[in-house]
Amino acid sequence: MSLDKEEIQTYDVTDLTSLEKLEPVRIRPGMYIGSTGSKGLHHCIWEILDNSIDEIANGYGDRAEIILNKDKSVTIIDNGRGIPTGMHPIKHKSGVEMVFTELHTGGKFNNKNYKTSGGLHGVGAAVVNALSEWLLVEIKQKGKIFTQRFEYAYDDELKRLMPGTPVSELSIVGETKITGSKITFMPDKDVFTTLEFNSDFIDERLQELAFQNKGITLVFNDKRKEGNEVKEYHSERGLLDFIDYLNESKTLLHKNPIFFQGEREINGLSLFGEVCMQFTDSTTEYIASYVNNIPTTESGTHETGFKTGMTRAFKEGAKKLNLLKEKDKDKEFEGDDLREGMTAIVRIKISNPIFEGQTKSKLGNNEAYSIMNELCYTKILEWIEDNKEMATNIINNAVSAASRRDKIKKINEAERKKVGKGASPLAGKIAVCTLKNAEFTEFIVVEGDSAGGSAKQARDRRFQTIMPSKGKIMNTEKQKLENVLASEELKIFNTAIGTGVLDNYSEKNLKYGKIIILSDADVDGYHIRTLWMTFIYRYMRPLIANGHLYMGMPPLYKVYKQTKNGEVAKYAYSDEQLAKTKKEIGKGAFIQRYKGLGEMNPDQLWETTLNPTTRTLQQVTIEDAAKAEKMVSLLMGDVVAPRKNYMYKYAEF
Repeated sequence: MSLDKEEIQTYDVTDLTSLEKLEPVRIRPGMYIGSTGSKGLHHCIWEILDNSIDEIANGYGDRAEIILNKDKSVTIIDNGRGIPTGMHPIKHKSGVEMVFTELHTGGKFNNKNYKTSGGLHGVGAAVVNALSEWLLVEIKQKGKIFTQRFEYAYDDELKRLMPGTPVSELSIVGETKITGSKITFMPDKDVFTTLEFNSDFIDERLQELAFQNKGITLVFNDKRKEGNEVKEYHSERGLLDFIDYLNESKTLLHKNPIFFQGEREINGLSLFGEVCMQFTDSTTEYIASYVNNIPTTESGTHETGFKTGMTRAFKEGAKKLNLLKEKDKDKEFEGDDLREGMTAIVRIKISNPIFEGQTKSKLGNNEAYSIMNELCYTKILEWIEDNKEMATNIINNAVSAASRRDKIKKINEAERKKVGKGASPLAGKIAVCTLKNAEFTEFIVVEGDSAGGSAKQARDRRFQTIMPSKGKIMNTEKQKLENVLASEELKIFNTAIGTGVLDNYSEKNLKYGKIIILSDADVDGYHIRTLWMTFIYRYMRPLIANGHLYMGMPPLYKVYKQTKNGEVAKYAYSDEQLAKTKKEIGKGAFIQRYKGLGEMNPDQLWETTLNPTTRTLQQVTIEDAAKAEKMVSLLMGDVVAPRKNYMYKYAEF
């Protein structure tokens, strides 16, 4: 480097910063809980709840409860052994204080206290404490009731405000004959962008946990609502109840699910695997996988091992049943063909899982792949021997799916040749941006021709491409892939995005970094968003997994008033936000209720939904899309009873 001395910025040891105690969590919360939005907020509940479930899963206790309190705090209660309250001989701190104030402190680093567990790094409880305004611990143990409180408060040792600081000693406040833990925490509004817990998220997670841990009781008590809404979760059949729940709105191809379990050990790693499968007349697969009760939404080695073992078993079974011979090249099927219409739950318990990241959404153990591959191959071959007729039907369906896949490949090649000859299917259908770099470009689907026209005028032509959508796209619930690809709007979308679908999906061909669905903030708009999410989840899932799919959030209200300096206006995106916005605008405010995007002029559309600096986007996760897919199956499938139950529960008569 050849710079003048005065141009060189000094850099020495005094520029180095060392973060103390729980400061790393407070400075970089995303490293520990994924985000500071709704997903991260709920992750705090899962961190505490997972500790309770670990106790129960290892035979200590049989009940856990989540309470959403009116003041927006959360309480998690269990009847396990309780966090150790004794004084540590070296640290000279109680076990409670260590767990809640020190990272990488816990009882799960060896297999002495927990054969399997979801909490591995010893950071969960301390992370929640660090990100809370205050946290109160109550432990019932040794016939006594112990309590201790932590706050974002002044630390006498460091002489500054610090997260998760003990503001009281661990003290005895009563006597008891039972054991357990009760943790109450208030998420810090200075950390999280929202403090609103979603009862549907919690409901679904507790339901899944009850299915995975048959015989236990879980309770959800939402005290935010009038009359306290309390729901209890309990399952006696485990995964068999779970698969009934997942397939309740689908038409089954066989009544009795394929169910098996087994234990294996490799390289000193012990694993218990449990699989429940059932085939439906759907055209796509759905796999729910878990490791030590933690949902692995980004799959992992256990799920890959399951798929490999299953494919090997059915290919071997096809030969034994004389359905597939060496010369039958036209009848060869792959794993994707075999899994068409399959719903599966893959659950393992493993002694030392290796997760990719603190949020534990993907398993990395190579041993899990080997064990699940061998277990599934062996058990499914046994099932084929005992169920030859049903196995034949599944294999024949896979052969048909392979034939359709080959036909679709030819259709795609023909479409590419048309485009190569200049016959572009996009001409006049979308307003294309000028930039070609996917890192900066956005593809925005806009509901309605009127709103689409306004969006074309409002957009930034450099990086925003607009596709007006006529309304509700095809419901892909029961459609064969060739029909989906032939749909005019979906064909335009697929061609514009550039990735291809299913096996042909290629991330390197993606033309846009953000795919945004923009629809009205009403029931029809919700339906449209759900259909788009379902289509992309089924046919272009990596768009979601890789963080490319977003939902635009149009405002419900414009709050404004005239002043001597002109109009002052703000937008509200919910009824709750409306009251706050009215206060901000002040006396004499007018309210305009938007019925749809088409009511906005181009300037308003730009300001509220297109401008990257002022708009609100919600990134779609795999969990969001899976729920949308289930909702489409429920509301549009052939099975009537679940749809009636849903309507009676939620409709307003």
